[in-house]
Amino acid sequence: MILHTTHTPHFIGNDLALDFINSAFGMGESSCDCLADDASAVAWLKAAGQLAPDFDAPAATLAGLAAAAQCLRAAAGRLIDLNKPRDPHDFDVVNAILEAGRPIRTLALDADAEANIVLLERRRDDSVASLLEPVAAALVHLLVQGKLAQIRQCEAHDCTLRFLDITKSGRRRWCSMAVCGNRMKVAAFRARKDGS
Repeated sequence: MILHTTHTPHFIGNDLALDFINSAFGMGESSCDCLADDASAVAWLKAAGQLAPDFDAPAATLAGLAAAAQCLRAAAGRLIDLNKPRDPHDFDVVNAILEAGRPIRTLALDADAEANIVLLERRRDDSVASLLEPVAAALVHLLVQGKLAQIRQCEAHDCTLRFLDITKSGRRRWCSMAVCGNRMKVAAFRARKDGS
């Protein structure tokens, strides 16, 4: 499989965990992995809004980020699949990141309105687990909120992207109308035209 790591990630999942799963997409020679190495994993986290655009950490601190991210992505993909039994190892992967990366929470007065008390949350450090903890937390939220039945895979024959169907009708078929919807509709039109 050829991995093209320069492709722009897709953020069409309507959920951070699904967008993370979608960081590997395509089929065959068109396969792309946005988490192919530590630098691209940082770039994905920045694009997803989980790290500040100016985030910079020593390479030694980030060593193993891609491997951990790929492991979390694989576990997440299996955990959301309603057609397969759940493997306890996948829970262990998620739980390890949640535990090691848990943010620091502090109670404080609101800087704007001192009468209000707020809970402030910040990343514990720049460790791999701390960087991936928001993604693991989003996965937990998706799993426990009972929305798994709303997860769809794009109906385009060559698309692997998943999304949370939040439409009123619950009938969304394509990852994106711009990416696959129009392409599949044009293909169907041509097939009908050639068949007549």
